[in-house]
Amino acid sequence: MGVWGMLKVFLAEDEFVVREGIKNNIDWNGAGYEFCGEAGDGELAYSMIQKLRPDILITDIKMPFMDGLALSRMVKAQFPNIEIILLTGYEDFEFAKEAIKIGVSSYLSKPISGENLLKEIGVVAEKLEEKNRELEIRRMYEEDMKERTELDKHDFFEDLVKGSRDLPYILKRAKELDIDISGLSYNIILLKIWSIKHESGEFSNTVVKVADQVADLVEEMGGLIFDMNLDSKAILLKGDFEKETNEAVSGIIERMKELFSQYPNIRYFGGVGKPVERITDIPTSFKLASRAFAHLYLNTGNDFLVGSEGAVHSKGDDIIISEIDPRHIDRRHVKEFLRRGEESEAEYFLEEFFEGMGQDALRSNMLRQYIAMDVYFCVADFVENDLLLNRSELGDQIPAADLLGDEQKTKDFLVDILKKAVTLRKDSSQGGVRDVVKEVIAYIDENYSDDELSLNKLAAHVNFSPNHLSAVFRQETGQPFIKYLTDFRLEKAKELLLETSKKSSEISLLVGYKDPHYFSYLFKKTQGMTTTQYRGKGRVEGDE
Repeated sequence: MGVWGMLKVFLAEDEFVVREGIKNNIDWNGAGYEFCGEAGDGELAYSMIQKLRPDILITDIKMPFMDGLALSRMVKAQFPNIEIILLTGYEDFEFAKEAIKIGVSSYLSKPISGENLLKEIGVVAEKLEEKNRELEIRRMYEEDMKERTELDKHDFFEDLVKGSRDLPYILKRAKELDIDISGLSYNIILLKIWSIKHESGEFSNTVVKVADQVADLVEEMGGLIFDMNLDSKAILLKGDFEKETNEAVSGIIERMKELFSQYPNIRYFGGVGKPVERITDIPTSFKLASRAFAHLYLNTGNDFLVGSEGAVHSKGDDIIISEIDPRHIDRRHVKEFLRRGEESEAEYFLEEFFEGMGQDALRSNMLRQYIAMDVYFCVADFVENDLLLNRSELGDQIPAADLLGDEQKTKDFLVDILKKAVTLRKDSSQGGVRDVVKEVIAYIDENYSDDELSLNKLAAHVNFSPNHLSAVFRQETGQPFIKYLTDFRLEKAKELLLETSKKSSEISLLVGYKDPHYFSYLFKKTQGMTTTQYRGKGRVEGDE
């Protein structure tokens, strides 16, 4: 686009008189165009076009150094959105056929009057503006669906680390989501950031700010970052060989530590996996990172721990974490998990909790029953005294002796009650969050026709950051904010299509879309039919 949004026109014509006539005998500005340049041959024209980037190219076919067809072919290859009008004094079908193949918009015979040329330019301009409108509509749709894309990326990461999908699916999905997963070596870091000035799950501007800076560091180092939950992240680092991946892990940990040191109220903990060579082995790296990450609830200080098949050690000093004598089981570790842990972390936490007592701790019936009952009463105490609930919320009764007589059943039982307790904690502490989400839903119900209604506007309304509101909204409703808003608006639009005779453009404004073209695009994209087809289908069904 040229000045004041006018389309830019470039002319390539070797005949000086013809070129001057076209340039000077048309009131370009008056017609709404900017005449941005001219050239007497194709070679010179191509160099100028690269710099000037016109919207429309008018070119003669027969020119010295480079003819119009060769110029058109090169321009379309580099700038496919430039529309081309070919001028020729030859009535040659082969020329016309080649021009169509290249993608030329119009093929005109010389001589041509200024008036007729302007008419043809007008047709091409309409086509160009329609194409630009379609591009803008697609851009708007992609922007609206960005939150949905983030959820898709989270689901992709779940598939990647669980090993539940085969390699062709993972590669196909990565391509669809524009995720570059190519590499010859991979490793995972699990990271949790929180503020000592806020309760678990409570919103903190500082945590959001630091998390954004971590995301920037990861992107700068060519890694990928995924949301695990409100305050936990997963970082996937990759390289061409193991040494490069190890250096990337060490490098980003050092840079994150520098970042965290700038915020005295910020606390962090990270679990690091081991390098693997194959995409299909990433679940192994994730499992080891999860084992290390479980020590978040067993340690008191900030740290990054490296997971392994045996013991877990610190990334900083390579000191092996000492075994814990079963006579000195520390309930504080269990309580710490109950206060800040996630259901998905329960199994890994117990593995590391038991590992600290020695590998044979659960094989002894007597010791197993002692440990299991101690954990059970610790959980029951948390439910009764911290959450102020009845311990019956955990289940019907204290675990029976026959259940505790089996090692695997004991583990399954303890994982289950830990998960139940964490769920109860979330349910009791998220009353405020639920109230916020209810307020957001009520606001949408009253203001959906506001074309400026957005996640950012609602976040400001409830005094949340957009990212935090997006996360809690998805957590409470099971769907992204933008999907909820879009579905809500389109349901209203469908009601108006069936119950009124209003035009689609009027309905567009009534449901919050000031651009009727975007509304039509969105309706067809999501409903699989146009607004006219939907109205016709509804009326036919109503008559049956």
